[in-house]
Amino acid sequence: MRLAGPLRIVVLVVAVGLTWIIVSILLGGPGDGFPRIQHLFTSECGVPGPESSVTAEPRARKYKCGLPQPCPEEHLAFRMVSGAANVIGPKICLEDKMLMSSVKDNVGRGLNIALVNGVSGELIEARAFDMWAGDVNNLLKFIRPLHEGTLVFVASYDDPATKMNEETRKLFSELGSRNAKELAFRDSWVFVGAKGVQNKSPFEQWQPRSPHTDCPRPIPSHPVPAAREEQQAHQQVRGLA
Repeated sequence: MRLAGPLRIVVLVVAVGLTWIIVSILLGGPGDGFPRIQHLFTSECGVPGPESSVTAEPRARKYKCGLPQPCPEEHLAFRMVSGAANVIGPKICLEDKMLMSSVKDNVGRGLNIALVNGVSGELIEARAFDMWAGDVNNLLKFIRPLHEGTLVFVASYDDPATKMNEETRKLFSELGSRNAKELAFRDSWVFVGAKGVQNKSPFEQWQPRSPHTDCPRPIPSHPVPAAREEQQAHQQVRGLA
């Protein structure tokens, strides 16, 4: 049987703060512009370290996109959830705005991609690409002409890789992905990259499918307890710079 019960479903969640690329950084002067987008990948909104103290609150407070703590100024708060098998759709939330979700009816099997203006933080376009039975050329036409400074949010649903060819994997690698070249059938994948970056993105989680089931295996790196209402179905992780 292809599907497993909801209690066995594990998906990827990335809840991190993404550096806000403000005009003063991008357009600071001749020759200074886009290369400074590298700052995008050197900052995060993370859990306080051991040396930090947190004042207990009577009730858990939620911030933008349901994060457990606020992000600093000049950061973008976002949360991404990959789809679970072919049962639960993915979600991409940015600055408390849901860009893609099943409720918005704009997600689908394959790769769900939201393009965001790196200066304004505004959504440019969001589309889903069927990587099982669709035409990979539609995806290539979507990501080939990206302008420098465009942020790319990707969340998988069901199958992200069957139709991937060498060019597709290369383009995602150029956007900062470490794992695009290894993606396989029914793996889970969430990724944030940018056109023109030179370093690999720290905002990526890849979960290979279990060889014995159609459900992905738990992610071992940096787990953080999930919200109570999602604890049975989700594992929350935090990308580190």
